[in-house]
Amino acid sequence: MKVICVGGGPASLYLAVLLKQQDPRRRIQVHEKNPAGATYGWGVTYWPDMLDTLLRHDEPSARAVDRHSLRWRDGVAHVGDRITVHEGDEGRAIGRHRLLALLSDRAAELGVEITYGSTVAPGDPLLEGADLVVAGDGARSALRERHAGRFGTRITTGTNRFVWLGTTKVFRSFTFAFAETDHGWVWAYAYGFDGEHSTCIVECAPATWSGLGLDTMEREEALRLLEKLFAGPLDGHRLIGRTDADGPSQWQCFPTVTNTAWSHGNLVLIGDAAHTTHYSIGAGTTLAMQDAIALAAELRDGRPLAESLAAYERTRRHELLPLQSAARYSAAWYEDLTRYIGLAPHQMFALLGQRHSPLLPYVPPQLYYRLDRAVGRAQPLRELKRRLGHGLARMLQSR
Repeated sequence: MKVICVGGGPASLYLAVLLKQQDPRRRIQVHEKNPAGATYGWGVTYWPDMLDTLLRHDEPSARAVDRHSLRWRDGVAHVGDRITVHEGDEGRAIGRHRLLALLSDRAAELGVEITYGSTVAPGDPLLEGADLVVAGDGARSALRERHAGRFGTRITTGTNRFVWLGTTKVFRSFTFAFAETDHGWVWAYAYGFDGEHSTCIVECAPATWSGLGLDTMEREEALRLLEKLFAGPLDGHRLIGRTDADGPSQWQCFPTVTNTAWSHGNLVLIGDAAHTTHYSIGAGTTLAMQDAIALAAELRDGRPLAESLAAYERTRRHELLPLQSAARYSAAWYEDLTRYIGLAPHQMFALLGQRHSPLLPYVPPQLYYRLDRAVGRAQPLRELKRRLGHGLARMLQSR
């Protein structure tokens, strides 16, 4: 079996590892348009249960990922000059560059052919003779776009603007920071991913973005402005912009990608080419690697390709539904930030943790907070809240 993976992200590389591990006779190729070692983004997050999943499927790569990850437990919120701390579940992060290097090393060790600086266009002769072509070339997938009608691709963008930055401040807790300006609030999500750097994603409403002049400001000037706004959490450290020439623009509106079909003939979508989930739930890389696990599992037994691809799509659609719902509500929470920002910091942080709830947008924030506190102390109320939330989510999903 010959498999060509277009795009050298976590989904393609991990799929290549799993397919080669299953059957060393398979010829697996990965083509990445960027040079070796070139990537955009800083650190990516995952949770302990994901590491357990990776350990079950390929222990060497999982152990390597674990060794190079930074862990945190607490969540910290800076609201102006007020700070609140919430003890939460353990999370982990690893540099995107490091993750790709570990996966590519493991793939090469197993005999996967990886070619960098290789742009594969739709109809490329290189794809001829492949039993399976995997479109792992991201949210703006060129392979998918050639058959956009077949895939039923839909891309919707959020209203807020965001920029993906790095910083030399190593955050040991997952940190939220909210800064008020004359033009509205600006906020950041920050987390360490190695011993020297952290990811820092900055977001604001479009009126704030243009009111502050960020729409026309030179990059370095914008970085200095953001450093002043988040001087407290940054503790004197600098913000760092991306230096890669390729990839999305610096300031973006988040694109939510959906497809009514995930395969066409021998072409299948994986990762962001198939679906995206808002960065505020920190699940993009995890979901991409879960796609790889599901697809590899369906290709294991040698069934007809069409059956395997259909089963992969059914499995992943079902598994993605709750996370896609959570991502939509999470994005909406930030787009309606003024509804919550006036609460006391501990209350606001509590509702920040509840932003995935389909009930929250329909209940006054103060009332929701009091009800949530009461529910937390009574099992029957917790069950009622769960049922109400699921019922409302299903109703909204059907619309």
